[in-house]
Amino acid sequence: MKPVFHLSKDPTGVTIIDPIQRRHYPFQLSTASQLTKTHTDRFYFPVDNAISLTTERILLPYVVGIYVRTPDGDILTQAEEFAYEELSNREYLVELNGPIKVFLRLNSELTIASSRERMELDFGSEVEVEIGARSYHERPGATIITPDDPSDMMSAISMFGSALKTTSCERSLPSLRGHPPQIELGEELSIPDSVSVPDTGVVIEVPPQLEMIYPVSTLAYYLGATVIPGDRPQLLTKNGFSHSLGGSEREFQTEVERVLKQIFFFDCVTRTEGYYPVELYERQKIEKQIDLAFDELYKKPIAEQLEAYLAVSFEAIQEHLPKWSLTTYATNELRNIESLPYLVNNFSLIRVTDNKRSNATDLKPPKGIRGFLRGTEVENRGGSNSEQKSYVAPPETTSLEKAWIGSGNPVGANKIIKKSFENNLERISSTEGIRITVVCNEPEMNAEFDAGDSLYGERDELEFDITVHRNLSVDELRTVLSTETDFFHYIGHIDDSEFICRDGGLDAGTLDDVAIDTFLLNGCRSYEQGMRLIDAGSIGGVVTYSHVGNKNATTIGRLIARLLNRGFSLRSALTIAREQQIVGNQYIVLGDGSIEITQSESGTPMVCAIEPISSEEGYRVKMTTYPTLEKGMGSYYWPYLDKIQSYFLSGGDLPSITLSKDALAQFLRLEPFPVVYENDIYWSTKIDLDNF
Repeated sequence: MKPVFHLSKDPTGVTIIDPIQRRHYPFQLSTASQLTKTHTDRFYFPVDNAISLTTERILLPYVVGIYVRTPDGDILTQAEEFAYEELSNREYLVELNGPIKVFLRLNSELTIASSRERMELDFGSEVEVEIGARSYHERPGATIITPDDPSDMMSAISMFGSALKTTSCERSLPSLRGHPPQIELGEELSIPDSVSVPDTGVVIEVPPQLEMIYPVSTLAYYLGATVIPGDRPQLLTKNGFSHSLGGSEREFQTEVERVLKQIFFFDCVTRTEGYYPVELYERQKIEKQIDLAFDELYKKPIAEQLEAYLAVSFEAIQEHLPKWSLTTYATNELRNIESLPYLVNNFSLIRVTDNKRSNATDLKPPKGIRGFLRGTEVENRGGSNSEQKSYVAPPETTSLEKAWIGSGNPVGANKIIKKSFENNLERISSTEGIRITVVCNEPEMNAEFDAGDSLYGERDELEFDITVHRNLSVDELRTVLSTETDFFHYIGHIDDSEFICRDGGLDAGTLDDVAIDTFLLNGCRSYEQGMRLIDAGSIGGVVTYSHVGNKNATTIGRLIARLLNRGFSLRSALTIAREQQIVGNQYIVLGDGSIEITQSESGTPMVCAIEPISSEEGYRVKMTTYPTLEKGMGSYYWPYLDKIQSYFLSGGDLPSITLSKDALAQFLRLEPFPVVYENDIYWSTKIDLDNF
């Protein structure tokens, strides 16, 4: 569904809404105006919907990156925080990089002025402004049927590149990488006529085994490459270039990841010669150390670019690479091929790992915490001892997050479930505010969400509809689960077979359909009920394997709620809680862990660690960025600090910087974000540095 334009209750307010992703982009006009539909081909870059209106000024509620261009897309200037640009009367195309991609087209003078909190575009007099919007959300355009023959499966994966919106290095931008076609196992290979792949001249040759096919999926997608059977794994181009992808299985998977990271990184650097000529930190760090002419490479086709890229040793750039957002460990089961398109859409690295019983069942269930527990008894909130599950421990990874797909219950990783992605594709569109439903079914757990609590909401640019229920009956909880909501936060007793209500228990498996998109089931052993919610239509959520103590569960629930409220995904929120040792391995994410409840105010969620140096030197500050689907790998990040004059690639740790006490205090007031200080988490706008 296309973005829509809504007039706000305030007659001068307009909000652009992405009904699928539930993203809102509000702004104010100088005077009230009618919205008139206009053509989408007026903006040079692709847009999904467009209107025109009349105004003298447009006020944005927070600072975003702005590129001012000619009507043909050539950049004239750019603006961020504390900008002041006066441009003469002419025709302009203005690109706004908010939660929804927005373009303005106008013919007038233009003044851009921004503070730390907001931006204003002034046109000097009332003029007609055409506004186009493009959703970052992508759906698969087709479904491919493949039998379980490895050669046919290679043909199916070779179609992933059909989703690329360009074969230039700009495909390193997440908005120009579309969703690969879906894959279903069937009797014979069937590729719809609508699926056509770009002619990049790149071939990936691997032995016809699942352990070799799955790991090249994301690389094949990104290069628009054809995957074919061969005796030894290698990357080939039509120009005669070849690059070995390693010998042993372990070397192969490592080399595939290195090749993808290296090509992707150099594309991000090379694209600064094109439509986005920003001062990129990573380019500044490597440019004098390697012999690549980025201005010449920008104009070359993929085959020639990757030959030049791979001539550079990986070690020469390794320390400057952004940290990859996700590594997924997959078992070598045939059914996992049906989930590959969703993992590739997450731009995940994919590793195949064995799932031998000796590695799986030797693990003990994650230990709970004694004390007052969230099961069905005061001493033991579990209530029942479920049968031994097959637990697996995915290997450690250098990525920010990790996931598991296949048989077994992962400890410390997102359990991927194909149906959750399918449920997301069927998600009902909505132009309403963000709906949060909190259920507390145990008075002794009220501390997790007290009346007047600020866990959710408090976002000036977003509308929230927060409903709180307490001590529900079975029928009342059934009604809540069938009522549309974006996020369901359950606080109370759970055992394997049911939610505990004041008059009995409710098993989510008895429900034909649920209307909650995402959830946090903060009770003991909530894994099975979470699985049943996904079976009935939910997209993903946070659940527990074992018993959880009430005090710890309260701390965890409040932290995860606040992180989700600031734009972190389910997977990122739990990763942060685990890294700070606030949550152990008894909590995991089920389903699509990439989903976010709200948009991040600054575009990219971030955690900041601060360390005092001395009263004279101030503080050492280290920021860690967490890419999202919309602002994924390849996105730019700038932390709105005068001291920093360049952009960074999103993903992982930024270089540490030193700030004075006053400069840090100003930075902390920009927006609420999590701050790590002496192994504790605080919220930036609540910090008083004098007390630190």
